[in-house]
Amino acid sequence: MWQLDYPWLLILLPLPWFGYRYLSDYREARSAVRVPFFGAMSRAVGQAPSQAGTRSNGWQLLLNLLVWTLLLVAASRPVLVEKPIERQQPVRDLMLAIDISQSMETTDFTDANGQKINRLAAVKEVVHGFIDKRKDDRIGLIVFGTGAYPQAPLTLDHASLSLLLDDTGIGMAGPNTAIGDAIGLSLKLLTQAQEQEKVLILLTDGNDTSSAITPDHAAAIAAAKGVVIHTIGIGDPTAEGEARVNLQGLQDIAQATGGRFFRAEDRNALDQVYSTLDKLTPHQVKTLSHQPKRDLFWWPLGAAIALLALYHLGALLLPRLMLARQRQEA
Repeated sequence: MWQLDYPWLLILLPLPWFGYRYLSDYREARSAVRVPFFGAMSRAVGQAPSQAGTRSNGWQLLLNLLVWTLLLVAASRPVLVEKPIERQQPVRDLMLAIDISQSMETTDFTDANGQKINRLAAVKEVVHGFIDKRKDDRIGLIVFGTGAYPQAPLTLDHASLSLLLDDTGIGMAGPNTAIGDAIGLSLKLLTQAQEQEKVLILLTDGNDTSSAITPDHAAAIAAAKGVVIHTIGIGDPTAEGEARVNLQGLQDIAQATGGRFFRAEDRNALDQVYSTLDKLTPHQVKTLSHQPKRDLFWWPLGAAIALLALYHLGALLLPRLMLARQRQEA
C-alpha cells in the first residue's frame, strides 16, 4: 500500500492556472528600426504583422503543467508502506539471588527419584523449571556467600542463564552469608535496567553474618526504589550460628518491600514456592509495532527531470535537423 505523507501540498495544483489566468503577459524590450511605411510594405508582400504578446505553444503549456504536477507529487512524499514488524519487549525484570554458602551443602533434600541431595542441588532443579516458565522475562542471577557476585546479567538468553546456574558451586563465594550485600548488588543491577517492574527473589538457608550493609537497611532502599523482594528460607531455624536461618529477618525484608515470605522445608515445598511466585508475577510483554516505509518521491521527480531534458534536447536538435533537411532539398 502506498500513501502521501504530505497530501495537503496537492492543493497547490491549480496555482499555475491562476498565474496564467490573472498575471499579465511577460514582455521583453528589444531594439528595432522604426519604419514609417512598414504597413505598406506588409501589404505589398501580402503578410500581416503579428500583434505584440506571447505566442501560444500548446505542447509547452501541457509539458509545464505535467512537470508541475510531478514536482508536487514528489514534494508530497509518496511512500510504500510495508507490512508491520512487531516485536515483543518484556516489562518486568527478575533477579534471582541464591545462597551458595557452606551450609547449602547439607543433604536434607531429595530429588525426583527420592535420592538424598544437598540443598543447592535441589534449588538448582527447581530454579531451572522456574526459568523455563519465564520465557518473556529478563532474568539475572546473583550468588552470595561471604560476598555477593553477579553470575549472570539480566538477559532473555535463558539457555546461557541455565548453564551459568549449573556452573555455580558451593563455597565459590565464601563460607559465610551476606544477605544485605546480595540485596545491595541486586539493586545496583536492577537500577540500571529500564523496565518499571523489578522483582528480586532471594533464597537462603542461613542468617546474615558478613554484610557491609544490614538486610534491613538494604530492604528500605529497595522499597524506596520500588523493587519488590520475595524471600525464601530453606534452612533450619533451630540450628546454631551460621547454619540457623533467620526466618523473621526474611519475613521483615519481604514485608518492607511489598513481597512475600516463603518457608520451604523440602523439595516439594520449594517447587510450590516457585509455582506461587510464577503466579504472583504473571507474564507481561509490551508489543512494539513498526511499519517500514520506502520513499517513492524519486519516481515523479525523475520523470519531471527526464521530460524537461527531452524537451530541451528536442528544442536544441530540431532546428538543426530542419536546417540540414532544407539544405539537402536545396
